Amino acid sequence: MTLLAAVVAVPVGLSQRCRVFGQGCRTPRPRPKPQPRALTPLEAATRGGYVALGDSYSSGEGAWNPSSDRAYVNGGAESCHRSRQSYFPTVSQAYRFAKIGGFWACSGARTENLLNVGERGEPPQLDRLTADTSLVTLSIGGNDIGFSEIVERCVVKLPWSSACRAQDTDIRTRMAALPTSLRSALDGIAQRAPYARVLVLGYPRPFPVAPQRSVDNIGAADQGFLNGVVHDLDNTIYLAARDADRRLVAARKPGSVEFVDTYQAFTGHELGTGQPYLNALDLSVSEFVATRSFHPNPLGYQRFGELTNRQIQAGPGRQIYQWRQ
Repeated sequence: MTLLAAVVAVPVGLSQRCRVFGQGCRTPRPRPKPQPRALTPLEAATRGGYVALGDSYSSGEGAWNPSSDRAYVNGGAESCHRSRQSYFPTVSQAYRFAKIGGFWACSGARTENLLNVGERGEPPQLDRLTADTSLVTLSIGGNDIGFSEIVERCVVKLPWSSACRAQDTDIRTRMAALPTSLRSALDGIAQRAPYARVLVLGYPRPFPVAPQRSVDNIGAADQGFLNGVVHDLDNTIYLAARDADRRLVAARKPGSVEFVDTYQAFTGHELGTGQPYLNALDLSVSEFVATRSFHPNPLGYQRFGELTNRQIQAGPGRQIYQWRQ
């Protein structure tokens, strides 16, 4: 018997036959490729850095304390009145963000201060954004329609005067110009921070739904008028945010624009109630009506933080086009 015949005569297992003769080899099954998984709203918000932009309702003007907040943000303008009691710390400390962000909201900011012209010696706020920014919060639009001046005219008047409601035509003119400015600002944010979830906060109703008495020389009818101005302002901001998000969806871009409805956030705690979440009228020698007047106090900013965190968890109510392998 030859050596080859002897080898063939010996029973050979499949693995040995494969090695010796190249026969009976098992074809390995390909491992399935991992499928990409859509990020959750929270993952999308925290994969980069958090940047807070906007005006005094985001900077913390109503809670700003010169002794404790003067050096709160290193390198920023002190006159922006960024307070450690604003809603920014509530949000920034609630999550583990993968990268560094920043707090750049500034008291008095308008939409142009986001886009083109820096305020108080600072660069335009959108310059603070990068492709690594994953969450942006802001409140903007109130100064564009001159809300502080509107309130001041409602305060500084004779009790029987109609000067407060006489502003309506001018207010509507400024309100009509706001959508264009908001669109430019929101599109600018999307360009600089394309992966960011952008949360746009509205403004709270300052007085009860059915005012019963005068507050800081503002009668019940004028309180109702101011409530209506804030309602219309919030609706304008909501529509701008909704349309900006629809543009992102149509282009299947990874970011989002989400409106945080704060109009009823202070219900039961409006001006004139037992525990208001807004500062009452504060008279100042230099400003007459101090800037902190009619701004959220620490309790109000805490409420803003709660609503913002709720929106971060909930997401935009649609798919986010960001994926993880």
